Amino acid sequence: MWQKILLTIIVLIVISLLVFLYSKYIGAKMFYVKEYPLYSTTIDNSYNGLKIAHLSDIHYGLGMTKNDLEKIVKDVNSLKPDIIVFTGDLVNNKITNKQYKELVTVMNKLEAKLGKYAIDGNHDYIYKNFNKLIEDCGFTNLNDTYDIIYNESYESIFIAGVSNNTYTTKKIEDKTETIFDFINSEEYKSKYSILLMHEPDFIEDIDYKLFNIVLAGHSHAGQVRLPFIGALYTPKYARKYYEPYYKLDNTELYISNGLGTSEIPIRLFNRPSYNFYRLYKK
Repeated sequence: MWQKILLTIIVLIVISLLVFLYSKYIGAKMFYVKEYPLYSTTIDNSYNGLKIAHLSDIHYGLGMTKNDLEKIVKDVNSLKPDIIVFTGDLVNNKITNKQYKELVTVMNKLEAKLGKYAIDGNHDYIYKNFNKLIEDCGFTNLNDTYDIIYNESYESIFIAGVSNNTYTTKKIEDKTETIFDFINSEEYKSKYSILLMHEPDFIEDIDYKLFNIVLAGHSHAGQVRLPFIGALYTPKYARKYYEPYYKLDNTELYISNGLGTSEIPIRLFNRPSYNFYRLYKK
């Protein structure tokens, strides 16, 4: 009897070890791209077919290596995006000087015709040096501000960003005051609008109806998922919205699965990915 029990224990240990090794060294490395079409009746013809690459949650310094990141950058560039956005957690709390230089070198290789935009995540906030790092990486920092994008016409696309809300002393309504003041002003002429945010559960704290799409991260789609059950755990502020897509009134919310891992460096039934959108005039 005890031999059967011992054999069962050994089998369970072996299976658990194999699952862990797969989740860490294969499941967490096999990234892919998730493509989505976007439709608008108001955009100018010059934006028909516009391509947007959405990266998030790289967590450099925890599992993600320079070689991993170079593969991702090469893949993104092969799709020739017009705009690249990053929705937070470039680093995982801290990085070394060597890792800083690696990030700057590799992220600067990302190519986008109309611009590269980023906001911070909660782990970037802990790191404290995000603002300098993201600008050194060649991105425009959209923390609590906005930009106007033009593409071969006088018509524009509006893009804005909200800084992380996990660690903050300001209410999200106060942080977005500059953004909404401009949207509600006579100067605002854009026919299509994009909002970047890190933690998706905060979407209900702002007037999201003024944006066509909201792009977020943070949830990792649970990082570990089981068939028929879904995500076993999602972080705080990604408890209500953590799946890849939601429709809120006429606003579409897309949440990236993320490219890295957080806390526990594994992924099971939830491969890392980045999103790729094509905007079409309907």
